[in-house]
Formats: sequence, structure tokens, C-alpha cells
Amino acid sequence: MEFWDRWVQAPQGVRLRKAIFQVHLWSGVGLGIYIFVISLTGSVLVYRNELYIAFAPQPVIVEGSGAALSADALERAATESYPDHEVRDIRQADNPNQAVEIALLRDGERIRRLFHPFTGADLGDPLPLGYRVTAWLLDLHDNLLGGETGRRINGIGALLLIVLAITGAVVWWPGISRWRRSLTVDRRRFNWSLHSTFGFWCWPFLLMWGVTGAYLSFPALFSAIVDYLEPFDPTNPVDRIGDRVMYWLAFLHFGRLGGRGIPGCEAVCNEVAKATWALIGIVPTALFVTGTVMWWNRVVRRRLASKSTT
Repeated sequence: MEFWDRWVQAPQGVRLRKAIFQVHLWSGVGLGIYIFVISLTGSVLVYRNELYIAFAPQPVIVEGSGAALSADALERAATESYPDHEVRDIRQADNPNQAVEIALLRDGERIRRLFHPFTGADLGDPLPLGYRVTAWLLDLHDNLLGGETGRRINGIGALLLIVLAITGAVVWWPGISRWRRSLTVDRRRFNWSLHSTFGFWCWPFLLMWGVTGAYLSFPALFSAIVDYLEPFDPTNPVDRIGDRVMYWLAFLHFGRLGGRGIPGCEAVCNEVAKATWALIGIVPTALFVTGTVMWWNRVVRRRLASKSTT
């Protein structure tokens, strides 16, 4: 009872809270750059479908006259430009002035290039820069540019984000007489209060992104947990609670709520949710910056000061 009273009244002096603070501090330092990258890319990728549409490849029309090159001539031109590649596909449009898209393969890696239908000159990548940047950001956010290994590392990062959110909630509690002051930014303790206020109001999102990120990285693990808690009955193949939860986890991660069976949430809710997700997705970046400043002041600066006095 004494422990509980101290926790409610003045948790700063509780040893458990001090230990949890250290876990929160150093896990935040370790995950800082990761959270910075994931949060910024996630905010952009809330609108990835819109970005793909905006940067969708359009037919490239070139100048030229006379007879267009044959498929064999185009294959020879592509082989000359990429001698280490094998031509796998040639797509010629009905319009003879439209650039020809050719797929080439080397060591299992496929690339696509545009070629001039009359001269055989290499015209570059058929995908616009904006489209390629969006795809790169998606690969960075989902797989850390590392394929399946990157996806698993991303899942571990998501699990650590859950730890960071839970320990942050414990560290946030200032005591029964002070908790209301921790809901707003105090100019006198601007950095600390900004970190605390952002963390409090955005805590449900941080925890949600940790859980949903872990699910997207380890879907088989979540399915196994659901099967253990709710064994599938082939004689009664109905949706289990766990199935419905997993259905929502993927859509919750990017705020795509429109058309998901929420009454009155077909159009407006989708746009509002995406805008909210994109805006709050920047908050972890602010938490990283303010947390880094606190770490510098509490740890690095003190150590530098102690060395200068010895």
C-alpha cells in the first residue's frame, strides 16, 4: 500500500519508475533514427495510392517518320545498350510513334527501359521519377530496403516501439497533484513538456502503430496466436473475433477506414482519417528530437562537464 501511495502522490522517487525511465530513455536513443525514418515515410505513404495515380506512367510519344524498327531490330538495339542482359519482353504500341518498352533480365533481376521506335536509342526508365520515389519510400517503410530480412527487423522495431510507448506512459505520470499540468505545453520547461504533451495525446496512435506494424511484419505469428486462442472449427466456418481484429490491423496502420463497413464513414471518414494519420505520423519525429535534446542535457552534457572538472 505504501508503494501505491508513493506512486500516486510522487512517483519520481520510486525506484521502479527510475528503472523504467532508463529503459524508456535508452530504447528511445537506440530507436531514434529508425522512428524518425519510419514516421516520416509513413506520413507520406498514407497517400501512396494518390501518389501512384498522380505519377502514373503516361505514353511517351517521339518524333520520327518512315517504318518503325522491327522487333528483332529493337532486340538488337537493346542488347547493344545492355550487353549483359537478356531481352525477355518487347511491348510495341499500336501508335508507331510511341516509345517501345523492353524488359531485360540479368542474374534474376528484371529492368524495364524505353527505346526509340525508329532509332533504337535508350530513352530511360518507363516509370516517372515520382512513381519510383514512391515505390522506394514504400520499400523503405515496409522492408527497410532489405527484403524479408528487413521486414523482420522492421517487426522487431515495431515491438520495441510498443515497449517505448508502454514505458513512456509510466514515465509520463507526474503524480495526482500535477497530472493536469502535464496535458499542455509549459514555456518554462518547453522541451520536456512538449515531449510529455505530444506523448500523452498521441499515445494511442503510437501503441496502435507498434501493434499493427508488428502484425504486418509477422502475420503468421498473429495467425498462430488467433488459432491457439480460437481454434478454427471447419464444421462452423464463421469469422472469429481474431480474424476480424487482424482484418482491421492492416487498414488501421495507414488510416484507410473508408468503405470498411463503418456506418456513415464511406467517404468523409476516409479522408479525415488519412489526414489525421498523416499529421500525427509526424509526431514521433518531434518526440525523437525532444527526447534527443533531453538525453543530451541529462547524459552527455553532464558527462562532459564532469570530465572538464577532473
